[in-house]
Amino acid sequence: MSARPLIDNASARRLFLGRHALAETPSRRDDAALLALVERLGFVQVDSIRTVERAHHMILHARTAGYRPERLARLIERDRALFEHWTHDAAVIPTRFYPFWRRAAADGAERLAERWHGYGRTGFREQAEAVLAEIAKRGPVMAREMGEDEPRSSGGWWDWNPSKATLEWLWRAGKLAVARREGFQKVYDLAERVIPHDHSADPPHRADLIDWACAAALDRLGFATPGEITAFWGLVTPEEAKDWARRRNDLIEVEVEGMDGSRRLHLARPDLPEETPPEPPGRIRALSPFDPALRDRKRAERLFGFSYRIEVFVPAPKRKYGYYVFPLMEGDRMIGRIDMKAEREADALMVSGLWLEPDVRLSAGRMARLEAELERQRRFAGIGRVAFAEGWMKP
Repeated sequence: MSARPLIDNASARRLFLGRHALAETPSRRDDAALLALVERLGFVQVDSIRTVERAHHMILHARTAGYRPERLARLIERDRALFEHWTHDAAVIPTRFYPFWRRAAADGAERLAERWHGYGRTGFREQAEAVLAEIAKRGPVMAREMGEDEPRSSGGWWDWNPSKATLEWLWRAGKLAVARREGFQKVYDLAERVIPHDHSADPPHRADLIDWACAAALDRLGFATPGEITAFWGLVTPEEAKDWARRRNDLIEVEVEGMDGSRRLHLARPDLPEETPPEPPGRIRALSPFDPALRDRKRAERLFGFSYRIEVFVPAPKRKYGYYVFPLMEGDRMIGRIDMKAEREADALMVSGLWLEPDVRLSAGRMARLEAELERQRRFAGIGRVAFAEGWMKP
């Protein structure tokens, strides 16, 4: 029996970064090319925190020269080429993939309702038809405009009135869609008034969803375990991903070397071991904490030897680094993390902390590359200068 192909760590990192559009110098893209980039990535995670810019804009900025947030808004709100829904988290997704989300929504709506009832959210299913009729009559709405006088359930993140819960459930169930955001608040409308007709046909069968989701995830990861395939879109179960892999005769097993020299079996296309991975440019990039290359923290740690955890929800005294610290990538390596924030009243990009990995030194050349990246972030944030806090260089 022939040995499984081995993908050494340097090749694995470069193959992975190539799949995530981080192995090339950012170039200027028109709207069509920006859409193609999102399709290449599969989705772009949406997040509300705006220390420099919001996560979805940071992700696209890291890969696109001259990117501006209004360009993404055009693709979502004017062209309807992207829609917002759920993968592993809230994300913008190419609209041509929408039928698969309709299938997943139809399959999962009742399970979601049962889970929400367990959280103490009640009454939302009973209100569904009334809410749909109200939106059909009055047009797009935000949650704050619905049910202001209704009682709320008590406690935690589920402290929603029934109408707000109904809106969220109808969105997850595919009856509503997010037409746009205002002040980062979702504006809901009937799905048929948001999603173009050619993408809103009857959803595919479950078997077709499984086949598409698993194949599309593997192609975007390059190599993956069934668990990583499952987690990519959040559309299939681990059992479905394993069964899909067993049924395919066009996949191989490869051994992928981690940063520590360990090896792990992954699934891949047969031609992957012969692929020549690109060498990423030597520039430094500050990545969003939600960048798709780092979303799977365990995978990033195996490939890059980089342990990253976001500390937004960690009490301040217990934080190791900071509230919202950006990973730093240089070439095909993760070299550290930086705490920076657009202080708009002071018209400054304030750098409060830089932590380099143990084997990385801040040489003159690396400092020049870091300053170039900070200048790019300053221009992106639309502020006047870069400033360094006292003691910004951390041990």
